[in-house]
Amino acid sequence: MPVISAAGLARTFQTRRGPVEAVRSVDLTVQKGEILGFLGPNGAGKTTTLRMLTTLLAPTGGAATVAGHDLATDPAGVRRASGYVAQSGGVDPQITVREELVTQGRLYRLPKARAVERAAELAHDLGLTELLDRKAGALSGGQRRRLDIAMALTHRPAVLFLDEPTTGLDPGSRADLWDLVRRLRDEQSTTVFLTTHYLDEADALADRLVIVDRGTVVAEGTPSALKLRHCGSIDASLQDTFLAVTGRGPVPADAAPVAV
Repeated sequence: MPVISAAGLARTFQTRRGPVEAVRSVDLTVQKGEILGFLGPNGAGKTTTLRMLTTLLAPTGGAATVAGHDLATDPAGVRRASGYVAQSGGVDPQITVREELVTQGRLYRLPKARAVERAAELAHDLGLTELLDRKAGALSGGQRRRLDIAMALTHRPAVLFLDEPTTGLDPGSRADLWDLVRRLRDEQSTTVFLTTHYLDEADALADRLVIVDRGTVVAEGTPSALKLRHCGSIDASLQDTFLAVTGRGPVPADAAPVAV
């Protein structure tokens, strides 16, 4: 059974100007231990889809399950099985890394002693041990992102949802985060659902890509398969640059790289 399965997932917002179909119909499956890259231009429905899959937004159509739990009938089960890192993060700048991690453990009903142990484990795994007594507001962007992920992993979720996790990070911090995501897959078989605007990130990290546009899936496959399909006429040395992520066909050879 896939860890994530969605069929006809949809969300329509009611506005004063009428209904807006943010997500029209998304069908997808994600297997255990897979890193799925979820791509598309601004307004394509990426974050809305992710928020539905994490029970933060109720679908207006379709159905989905996460780790065997139905969004509609067992949202608590979905939350227990999921870790979520939002674009904006969620740390309190006024408290220490240790306090953040212990508090997160207590929110998941871990006994105090176990929450302290779990905080130390996560700090070790994510390279935060030397920062445990530093206030979160004093961390660098990359360090804060690692703390966000540590908090999302407190309850050992089967699925980790990452919404544009490297936006604004320097190249070194991005590379460190890529290594962390790979380790989660390779060492813990964590399933990762990743939205990103960076083509190099999707190509480097994702086992498979799902590309959405105007609220529906327009292409899916491995990065190499999609490059061959949409950029077959381009010299192989340039295919990484010209990965066609909108499903609209090959990119002209003289076009500048575009982040979508």
